[in-house]
Amino acid sequence: MSDSSPPTSGRRPVEEAGSGVITEHEVARPPAAPEGGSLRSRIGKVAGASAVALVVGELISLGQTVALARLLTPTEVGLFVAGSVLTTFVGNFVEGGLRSGLVHRDPDADLDEAAATVFWVTLGTGALMALLALMAAPVIGHVFESRTAGLVAAAMSGGLLLFALTNVPEALLQREFSVQRRLIVGPAASATFAVVAVTAAALGLGVWSMVLGSYASSLVWVLTLWWICRWRPGRTRPSYRTWRQLAGYGFPLVLGMLADRGQKVVQAVVTGRVLGAGELGLLRYGERIARIPVMALVEAGSNSLFPAFSRLSRDRGRFQAGYLQALRLSVAAAAGMAAIIIAIGVPLVVLVLGEEWRGTGEVLVAMAGLGLGKSMMTVGEEAIKGAGRTRLLNRFTVTETTLSVVLLLVLIGPLGLVGVGLSISLTALILGVVVAWTAAPVVGVSRRQTLSATAPAVLSALLGYAVVATLELVWLQSESRGTSGLATMALDVVVFLAVYALALRVLARTTFTDLTALAAEVVRAVARKAGAARTREPDRAAPQPAEPVNRP
Repeated sequence: MSDSSPPTSGRRPVEEAGSGVITEHEVARPPAAPEGGSLRSRIGKVAGASAVALVVGELISLGQTVALARLLTPTEVGLFVAGSVLTTFVGNFVEGGLRSGLVHRDPDADLDEAAATVFWVTLGTGALMALLALMAAPVIGHVFESRTAGLVAAAMSGGLLLFALTNVPEALLQREFSVQRRLIVGPAASATFAVVAVTAAALGLGVWSMVLGSYASSLVWVLTLWWICRWRPGRTRPSYRTWRQLAGYGFPLVLGMLADRGQKVVQAVVTGRVLGAGELGLLRYGERIARIPVMALVEAGSNSLFPAFSRLSRDRGRFQAGYLQALRLSVAAAAGMAAIIIAIGVPLVVLVLGEEWRGTGEVLVAMAGLGLGKSMMTVGEEAIKGAGRTRLLNRFTVTETTLSVVLLLVLIGPLGLVGVGLSISLTALILGVVVAWTAAPVVGVSRRQTLSATAPAVLSALLGYAVVATLELVWLQSESRGTSGLATMALDVVVFLAVYALALRVLARTTFTDLTALAAEVVRAVARKAGAARTREPDRAAPQPAEPVNRP
């Protein structure tokens, strides 16, 4: 579940290759932007580390999701969603766009002063927002007509203060492409939530098991970040002038984040009031599963794209080439995942979570377009941010907010929970097209190039879906096979990948070449690391000197 990681701003940090440690001197005098292969290497390392961390984190999260589905009812999950609505929304006021401003900060500026400014401003804002959230908790109980939802809202308010402590180390590590951040912090927070929440649920604590899990994972998140990052507050005083510069850059991002959180508040309130807490729980789990491919795109993509585009924007040719390649790869990945979700989403959820969660499978299928829309949004927004044109994001904010609310209100009546899922999918898809169309002239590519980078992969995914859907409907019928149905669904995935790869080879040759080159590079990197490990293995017969302990 998304609760395994504390709330984030959506514009998330990327990191340093190497030690992942920022020394005092590095903060005061950041390294010059690497060029050419050096930058590509660092981006590749971060993307690779993000992918590894994501796989580990999502495997943990998947196991925790299944376990909690067996231990908790949809209503209990729905009450937690209702209770955390307020803190999820006001968390954006804590960050205030300052984290992204710190990532984008000119290397020649005083980075230490900027970090001190962000730290003290966000800490003060976090304390204020925690107090306001606590005072507003009774309103949540009234809106959802549940005293428990109000108590959960009050209990979750303290998490805002913990979130405030993450902004500076996240931003500094993102600037430096820290691989260590990706490999340690996310998986540690996910594992902590899973252990605490599942244990507490098994002890019969119900909705409070998820509250305890959220606090435990937030605490681990904070501690591991500060353990990796060497910057500490107190060496430099904050600056009002610096705050204005950072806030000016980040303000449009705040509006976008508020709009995104506002949509989730409206979805939760409307769903809870119209359909009930049980349906809200089904929606939460469906959205949680649907966002797995979205998280893959954000973690392995935007974490490296934002700082990379910020540097490449000074070189028009490299900026254009990098943008189109990122767009091709992200859309190809998202289209494939969307197609397989539509084909086997419902039987997969029923077999893994149980019949009472069938509604989650239906929501999952309805939300399959979320990842595809987000793939275009992620690359386009990171390019716009990297070019320093953040004011353009305001038009996306207005479009997304209006469209999501209108579609939700129109579709929830006739279609119920599926209508909620469709409203999310359609909003993401339409906005993804709008963002891609807007980003094209900013980067300097034509809209025809944008279409050529995306349409062939979508068509290839549709061909793969047609084959697998026919196979599942006519022959396999996995849902009726009990636990053995998981094996037939694995066959579905293999068939889909084969058909999809063949279609890409014919219809999207450049995308296919990019994907195979990326896969080959990953394989070579793994082989090099394995070979290096064997080479360094000591002779077991000879005594070895004690190794020094290197703590970050």
